[in-house]
Amino acid sequence: MQFILRKWQKEDAPDIAVAANNPRIAQNLRNSFPYPYRLSDAEWFIEDCLRREGKNQMTRVIVVDGKAAGSIGIFRQGDVYEKSAELGYWLSEEYWRRGIMSQAVRMICREAFAAFDLRRIYAEPFDCNAASKGVLEKAGFTLEGTMRDSIYKDGRVLSSCMYSLLPWELDI
Repeated sequence: MQFILRKWQKEDAPDIAVAANNPRIAQNLRNSFPYPYRLSDAEWFIEDCLRREGKNQMTRVIVVDGKAAGSIGIFRQGDVYEKSAELGYWLSEEYWRRGIMSQAVRMICREAFAAFDLRRIYAEPFDCNAASKGVLEKAGFTLEGTMRDSIYKDGRVLSSCMYSLLPWELDI
């Protein structure tokens, strides 16, 4: 399926508010991702992305069928982790299982390795999120391990996984 990654625009807010307002998306993301997801949440998120773009992060909207359908970002770390960056993403449920996200992950990782002085990009999906782990594996990430009982979400203690990608593991 065809899609594009591009920088955020304020006009993306209504589409993102609709796409993100899904408990099946929120259940697999950090608590900072609100549910219900309102237009004001989308507006705040886009403003934050625009304000921080290029400083220590790179965020892109995933556009499918001409509408904003998801988000993907690379977030540089600090201190002794300054050569590492975290990858985060989500996609509207109507586009799941179409190969979009693994392609988007490869695209933004290529862009981030070229733009930032990084040695490593990592992601920490919940262990119960088989789809996200599959996305990372298809994109070339390596499972480094499982962090047992590492997160607390919706009243449950869950494990998470650590995946990483090094520049030479990606066909840059």
